[in-house]
Amino acid sequence: MRLEKFLAESGVASRRTAKKYIQAGRVKVNGECVRIPGTHIQPNKSLIEFDEKRIRGKPRKIYLMLHKPPGHLTTGHDDRGRPTVMDLVQDIPERIYPVGRLDLDTEGLLLMTNDGAFAHKITHPSYEIQKIYVAWVEGHPDREAINRLRDGIKIESGQTAPAEIVQLRREKERTEFRVVIHEGKKRQIRRMFGAVGHKVVYLRRIQIGLLSLGNLQIGKYRLLSPAEIDSLTK
Repeated sequence: MRLEKFLAESGVASRRTAKKYIQAGRVKVNGECVRIPGTHIQPNKSLIEFDEKRIRGKPRKIYLMLHKPPGHLTTGHDDRGRPTVMDLVQDIPERIYPVGRLDLDTEGLLLMTNDGAFAHKITHPSYEIQKIYVAWVEGHPDREAINRLRDGIKIESGQTAPAEIVQLRREKERTEFRVVIHEGKKRQIRRMFGAVGHKVVYLRRIQIGLLSLGNLQIGKYRLLSPAEIDSLTK
């Protein structure tokens, strides 16, 4: 990036004025005075100073998907020293945070970013972005129980919105379901099935909007493509 562009984006001055500041010797790069406009810098690596004060550039926007493992808290820090999702993205230099939550025992697709507007669009129910889960529950919920879940059911945090509930498999002592919701109430799916008498024994989020977990390995992350970001926000 050109030095004057960096100064302009950082709020120091317009590009034209920034060029004058550079020519006047008021800007240093890595401790050395630079007087030539157009000098290229590395914003994330170079130390830029204006009138002896460090200038921090506009932070790069980060959008990533993490395959959260069970046993990791969806939080920035835990006073009890338990593992958090932040432990899995330590090589990202920017300060990022989780978008919404997955509870301690749930695994699957978790978005992380430093873009507040993006996070709001993903988490606020008014945008109705679908979240798709696979859930194994104890026993075999009957048709009446499933219809109650589909219509919306009262749980500890309030009435749930209608949900899509599709039975996938049935084994001797448990049943697998595909669950589609567009809310994010605390422990919502576990509490929904609990309200009809069936404990969730395994839960994984596999999709948010059009973004699928795919074959991303557990505990790993990848950055989203521009097309994937657009698919979640437009």
